Amino acid sequence: MDESKARQSIYAMADLVTPMSIRVAATLNLVERAGNAGATAEQLAAETGTSAPALRSLLDHLVSVGVFDLGDGRYRPTNLGAQMREDAPLGIKPLLDINCAGGRADLAFVELLETVTTGAPGYVRRYGRDFWTDLDANPELRRSFDTQMNWRYQVQAPQIAERFDWSRFPDILDVGGGEGTLLEAILQAHPTVRGRVLDLSPATTAAAERFTAAGLDDRAGTIPGSFFHPLPTGADAYVLSDILHNWDDDHVREILSGCREAAAPNGTVVVIEAIRDRGTSTAMDLFMLMCFGGRERTVDELTSQAGECGLMLRGSGQVSDERTALEFAPTRHSPV
Repeated sequence: MDESKARQSIYAMADLVTPMSIRVAATLNLVERAGNAGATAEQLAAETGTSAPALRSLLDHLVSVGVFDLGDGRYRPTNLGAQMREDAPLGIKPLLDINCAGGRADLAFVELLETVTTGAPGYVRRYGRDFWTDLDANPELRRSFDTQMNWRYQVQAPQIAERFDWSRFPDILDVGGGEGTLLEAILQAHPTVRGRVLDLSPATTAAAERFTAAGLDDRAGTIPGSFFHPLPTGADAYVLSDILHNWDDDHVREILSGCREAAAPNGTVVVIEAIRDRGTSTAMDLFMLMCFGGRERTVDELTSQAGECGLMLRGSGQVSDERTALEFAPTRHSPV
């Protein structure tokens, strides 16, 4: 490749025009507003409260990259653009809408230099508070985050439920289990198992409604609370699914120590994570660092951290296309 083509190629990879144009279009609901019939730039500007000339420039760029078509002065979404619809099967709109938790978090990547320089999450620098505090302060952000988590797990949850022998654990506590997507799948696949979700109250309210709708309220329950507070004792398995990668090492040890204290002496701690070097996305690893100060970890790293908290690895195995389960047992003595 000659030098000029190399420059063009790397610039295309770094160009922000198209990514931000798509995100603004998703945030303004332009695909839904245009519909199959299409709409003029003036109509869309009136509906969205935006500048018609500026919006036309945005739409024209989206036409040039194949997201919209233009005919008879009307802009219509293409099949590619239709992926931004709220009801599109891929469900990616919350990841693009900058008013939703996922899209908002992605914008913090403009602070990546600060993150790489200091190791601190760029999210805090951009928004003045960490991601979780931001969700607590804005119920709409919290709802969009829970919706995003449900979307992420719509394929993973049934696989995890079927590929791991949950029947060994009559009583499960899903720690930080959100709206109960995973626990519902586990209980559906294992009729002898009972379980509860522990999470903050907005999520547990939705989880309770989910269990009732699924006819599982006789075997499923919820506990409003934080996994940084003492956990209920007596469960056979304490499940941490997609939790640890959201946190730095100190917080990971705090979470694991809390599970160990609750699980001792005979319970089990099941950690389900995307494992570094097992097909995990480097982009996701960088996102975890930028947003939370967390990271994707190897089995050895998770095992070492668990060992510091009085937990011994009993076994591990892949339980979905993208997740591995690590099963830990409390050691005889608490860590010093």
